[in-house]
Amino acid sequence: MHISIHAANNPDKIAFVLADTGEKISYKELNDKSIQLSRVFRDAGLQPGDGMAFFMENHKWFHIIVAAAHRVGLYFTPISDKLTEDEVDYIVTDCGAKAFITSRAMVDIAEKLVDKLAGTSVKYMLDDPIAGYEGLEAACATQSIEPLADESAGTEMLYSSGTTGRPKGVRKPIPGGSITTLNRMTEMLPPRYGFDENTVYLSPAPLYHAAPLGYSRCILAIGGTVIIMRKFDAEGSLKLIEEYKVTDSQWVPTMFVRMLKMPAELRTKYDLSSHRCAIHAAAPCPVKIKEQMMDWWGPIIYEYYGGSEGNGSTAIGPQEWLEHKGSVGTSAMGGMHICDDEGNELPIGEAGTIYFESGQVFAYHNDPEKTKDSYHPTNPEWSTLGDVGRMDEDGYLYLTDRKAFMIISGGVNIYPQEVENHLITHPKVADVAVIGVPNEDFGEEVKAVIQPIDMADATEAFGEELIQFCKDHISHVKCPRSVDFDAELPRHPNGKMYKRLVRDRYWGKMDSKIV
Repeated sequence: MHISIHAANNPDKIAFVLADTGEKISYKELNDKSIQLSRVFRDAGLQPGDGMAFFMENHKWFHIIVAAAHRVGLYFTPISDKLTEDEVDYIVTDCGAKAFITSRAMVDIAEKLVDKLAGTSVKYMLDDPIAGYEGLEAACATQSIEPLADESAGTEMLYSSGTTGRPKGVRKPIPGGSITTLNRMTEMLPPRYGFDENTVYLSPAPLYHAAPLGYSRCILAIGGTVIIMRKFDAEGSLKLIEEYKVTDSQWVPTMFVRMLKMPAELRTKYDLSSHRCAIHAAAPCPVKIKEQMMDWWGPIIYEYYGGSEGNGSTAIGPQEWLEHKGSVGTSAMGGMHICDDEGNELPIGEAGTIYFESGQVFAYHNDPEKTKDSYHPTNPEWSTLGDVGRMDEDGYLYLTDRKAFMIISGGVNIYPQEVENHLITHPKVADVAVIGVPNEDFGEEVKAVIQPIDMADATEAFGEELIQFCKDHISHVKCPRSVDFDAELPRHPNGKMYKRLVRDRYWGKMDSKIV
């Protein structure tokens, strides 16, 4: 259950493929280069428990860096390649990284970081380094491929997407011990989804996000093959399933939406017969969208709910979902509780804050107040991601929305997700964000910001049509009173909407909603 074992037993087997170039990396190459890089880290003075950060696209060296940091017992922090130099500088400094790695593709930002990144002792660049960075390939080339004698397991330190504020680092205890010891994901996922050495896994999302990183690491640990897309493309994804005979994949609901809105001749063009398991998470999937995907792909769609914090999760299979439509499943890690704002448990069917009772400990790095708010007010063994939901009598969880996104209009609590789930089914809508905007009489009113498939549809008449489209199916009090249009909404590649950026257009960058 480690790349070193597969490198010894099956050295020429392909560990991963870079889909945009077709370049294939064997288990031997992955293992050897990760050993060399682990020696570079050690020569730079990094010891178990230290941190390193890397800022790059879905690159050939991404999993090499992860495997190397794991071998030296480091905290490793992958950083979104969509961030600015100030945001990258903030994360690198906040996580205490002693080493920083980037790629030539990030040169516009990397050159601005040369004199920043307080605390880093070494900076490396892949693919022709610029001044201020050492060449990582050259540094590794002189190193031995003999493993360090004192290898010990490290772990990721991931940062939140920052959809409601500054990203926060999730810090867990460093595991230490043997690098071949199974982590929790590698224990849970193979029996849940049937992953094994024959799995061919398509990863269409950025690897710096928790799910693509964790799942692809799991596939590599058990000896399968990962197909890595640099960037999601609807038709391209279907083509890759056919080309590489993909058996398993992972998606976010916006990808489903984009594939479903392709012309029928493209959706039926490719052979998807090898595809036996499609997994999705990251954001709630509208019931109608998932029904359409089931009709197209068959009952092979699995769903889970959880967060980078690793404090709890749920899971649901396709047949279960058909019997509990809209649910994200039952708890996969201990107990689950729905509580009011005072921490009292609520009756079955009532919506409240979701708490997990899993025994998994985490903290938000350098933010004790946020950490405290994530734990139950009276039971320190229960923790929350800040989401709201309800449970049915069978223990199935239904997500309502994030607490931070709730709109309070005239004293009525409105969760935007229900409205968004309906609006996205309109054939002319590509994406949607529903937010509360200032209203003198009611405090807030509901507004829909729409990304149309064709900006030519961004008219007042279409806005009125969408408002009526909501009123025909949803209580009028929840429906938008106005509609604005945007050529591209700020949605993260991991599927999450940066609602704070949408909201700031109407409220300004204020902590308070008081006008």
